[in-house]
Amino acid sequence: MSQKLKYNCIEELKKSDLPIIIVAAVGESEAVLNACKNNKIKIDAFCDSIKGKSDKLFCGIQVIHTPSLPEKFPKAKFVIASQHIQDCIEQLTALGYDEFYSPLELLENYDVKNNNHLISKSYMEARLAVCKNSHKMFLEGKEKTYMRSLDVMITTRCGMKCASCSNLMQYYKFHKNFDHEKILDAIDIIRNNVDIISEFRLIGGEPLMNKEWAAIANGISERNPDCEIFIYSNGTIAPKDEKLESIKGKKINFIITEYGDLSRNLTKLHDQLNKHNINYVSTPAQYWVDCSSIRHHKRSTSELKEVFKQCCVKYLYTLLHGKLYRCPFIANAANLNAIPDNPANYVDLFSDDKNINQQIKRLIKVAKFFPGCDFCDGRPYDATSSVGYDGKGIIKAGIQTPEILDYKEYK
Repeated sequence: MSQKLKYNCIEELKKSDLPIIIVAAVGESEAVLNACKNNKIKIDAFCDSIKGKSDKLFCGIQVIHTPSLPEKFPKAKFVIASQHIQDCIEQLTALGYDEFYSPLELLENYDVKNNNHLISKSYMEARLAVCKNSHKMFLEGKEKTYMRSLDVMITTRCGMKCASCSNLMQYYKFHKNFDHEKILDAIDIIRNNVDIISEFRLIGGEPLMNKEWAAIANGISERNPDCEIFIYSNGTIAPKDEKLESIKGKKINFIITEYGDLSRNLTKLHDQLNKHNINYVSTPAQYWVDCSSIRHHKRSTSELKEVFKQCCVKYLYTLLHGKLYRCPFIANAANLNAIPDNPANYVDLFSDDKNINQQIKRLIKVAKFFPGCDFCDGRPYDATSSVGYDGKGIIKAGIQTPEILDYKEYK
């Protein structure tokens, strides 16, 4: 698939008579747009596979829902700003397109400080570092074992009680924080068996509810000084000064989702991050894709492959309780015993298996679906038209539940 993505793009795009479209309306796409303008390359549109982003303007340019592209642009060239490179190429190839470009050449001499952005310059630098890493590894091809992202789950505790949490916190009867030393030991094992991890994401629950969150973030940073770390928060907690001071000046960033009154410490969190000069982005929750039911679908092999193919989180490798999973749904469903225990779903990093390297490669590069996928409704990019998706579609984000939800437990 990497041979379909071209590195040298500037001169080809300058001469192009075809429309040029940037793939994905995400933060770093603005830098790609600026780089195109700086090189006198005209961009005709953005496209995005998420329906909710379409039919709007992003940076003053229209965003088209990816499945609708052929109606407006029967032929086009695409600059892929997304980290979901392979998925983007597969989606666009299925629509009949065949000219795809990496933004790497465009971004080689791009100076964030000399361009304007909707997000802060320091946060844009963090996003571009991840974007460039992703494209470099993709272009290098199959020789490398590459993880675009590693979700490090550090707690099941949370300051909210969302009925449709995609990480399944609503099913936990007993919540716990995970030991930071064991987390760091597990990350060392993973890091020793892959070529690169583009970014680490600290998640929960609400990761700030683990009092060792800063020690974990600092430990990851010390072991992986070139990697960006993103801490995902819902604005319910504002960390103490000494915690924030300890991460200052490192590649540690916050991504905050705002849930109105439920994010009761949002202003204080913003103030604290500003005070300590910590990079962050804070955006209102818009909607979720319903994907939190746990039920056995009894799908065929071909159906499971399709659900996996359509999944938007299949590259969100997840570390939970000493095991490495392909996604947060299977990780938490397994941790809850809500699916049958099956070693095909994970790699036990602390087992006596001497083939850990091969097991990790199987998880990353070989598997076309996992047994746990059969207990998921699916989590597609486009919940309005995805084949095999069995959820309720688009739902309101952050609806609270007063009770822990029941589920079938496998012993």
